[in-house]
Amino acid sequence: MRLLRKPLAAFVALVALVASCTPAPRLKDTPVSSPANTPVDTGEVVVGVDTIAGGYNPHNFADQSAITTALSTLLLPSVFRPGPDGTPRLDRTLMTSAAVTRTEPYTVTYQIRSDASWSDAAPVAAEDFVYLREQMTSQPGVLDAAGYRLISDINARDAGKVVEVVFDEPYPGWRTLFDDLLPAHILKDAPGGWTGALQANFPATAGPFTVKTLDNDRGEVVLERNDRYWEDPAKLDRIVLRRAEQKGLVDALEQGHDQMALVRTDSVGADTIGALAPAVTTTTVPRPSVMTVYLRPSGQLADLPVRQALVAMIDREQLITVGTGNGPAALLRADAQVLAPTAPGYQPTRPAALTFDAAAAQTLLTGAGYTRTSAGWARDGRPLELVIGVAEERPADVRIAKDVQRQLAAGGVVAEVTELPGAELYQRLYPADGTEGGDPVDIAVTGRPAGGDPATMLATDFGCRTATTPPEPANPAGYCDPAIQPTIDAALTGSLSVTEALTSVEPALWRAAVAIPLYQEADVLAVRDELSGVSAGAGFAGPFAGAAFWTRSPK
Repeated sequence: MRLLRKPLAAFVALVALVASCTPAPRLKDTPVSSPANTPVDTGEVVVGVDTIAGGYNPHNFADQSAITTALSTLLLPSVFRPGPDGTPRLDRTLMTSAAVTRTEPYTVTYQIRSDASWSDAAPVAAEDFVYLREQMTSQPGVLDAAGYRLISDINARDAGKVVEVVFDEPYPGWRTLFDDLLPAHILKDAPGGWTGALQANFPATAGPFTVKTLDNDRGEVVLERNDRYWEDPAKLDRIVLRRAEQKGLVDALEQGHDQMALVRTDSVGADTIGALAPAVTTTTVPRPSVMTVYLRPSGQLADLPVRQALVAMIDREQLITVGTGNGPAALLRADAQVLAPTAPGYQPTRPAALTFDAAAAQTLLTGAGYTRTSAGWARDGRPLELVIGVAEERPADVRIAKDVQRQLAAGGVVAEVTELPGAELYQRLYPADGTEGGDPVDIAVTGRPAGGDPATMLATDFGCRTATTPPEPANPAGYCDPAIQPTIDAALTGSLSVTEALTSVEPALWRAAVAIPLYQEADVLAVRDELSGVSAGAGFAGPFAGAAFWTRSPK
């Protein structure tokens, strides 16, 4: 063993010496393999939105939002939809025909397609027409109810697929009726069917998509192609609406996680999204809604000079800035009482003399018997103290309400801002029996619907409930003027053109000082270049009107 150790040690030393003199081998540049990218799902489109608040009844004033419009467009059937020029066009995916078939009494006959059905296989039929008409004439806080109030009877034939609607008076605006039909067979006997069924989901649908999940808490809505849809299927498998803060939304657009966004934003947000060009294109999409401050002519505001004084105290331009943040909506100043800035036939009617004027406000209040004290204005020992009502889930409205409060305080008027759930606010503004539905609201800050037939909007927003004696207000302003009601009725029934009616009614509405229109609401539509077929939509239909035809490339 000892003899073997010396040769072995010598061999090890020799190997070590050779190794120390031999250059180290050069490492080769071997390409690093990375996992394959996940294939793009061209059947799915993710849309970033700024809010998913809940409440999706498209006929409720309190539920109006861009999301409600989107969902009703994709999930609910309508007799007419806006054509390329914005005028109503028969939706032949639902209807075979719709026409005036008799003038005495004025009758419109609707023929529904035999294959049109709800997602639970129940047919779309006359009972859906009856249910909508009943709710629109009995529920508080509904939109464009004036036309439905003219209906005297609805008859059905051919298993409910032929519907005859009889009117008390001629109604040229009948094409705006029966949009966003609801599943009567589910809702008519459901507890809280009208007010509760569409708060968190859709019980049945009848459009190119259906709801897979609707999660208000997570802020996500997943829509899937409706396999029961009787027309050509949607090209996409899914549309996902996902709520995000502005920074997250911009990042998602930039990185391609979102293919589209529809958001209400200020000038900073609009510029930030615009900077993503050319990969992302942006468009302003006006909403069918005009932000409005209502001065309700009851209680302490029953006197016209008092309302006129408050109008003089309010800096309208400041409220527009507060509400829009100088975003896209700031360019849509509303200078008419009835028509929105982007509506056909819009013309500014706001009197040039109607400006912010603190001195004039003081003169008007003094003339109305008020005295300025250290605590504010008072008359006969009663202080002028007002309640400003606003929907708590609408941040822009809340900002405007608080600025109205600040401006009135600067003029010596005490006002309290009451933030309410939207449904409760509109119950107070639209009492079903003509009485207040809770503590009175003197001033309301809210969006006023601005789409549809102009004569119907005029009657709905400023007309009286003529079935009562004496006539009562049937609008959020709580306003009813028997002097102009005949003109409103004539426009509604077609015996007077809308243009002629507005010529006399608009000045009267400005003098009445019951509504201060601010601006038309608007969203920014941002679309990545791999998504095709998206547009702002005809009329006030919005971009989701064409969603069944959207396509996504594997970019």
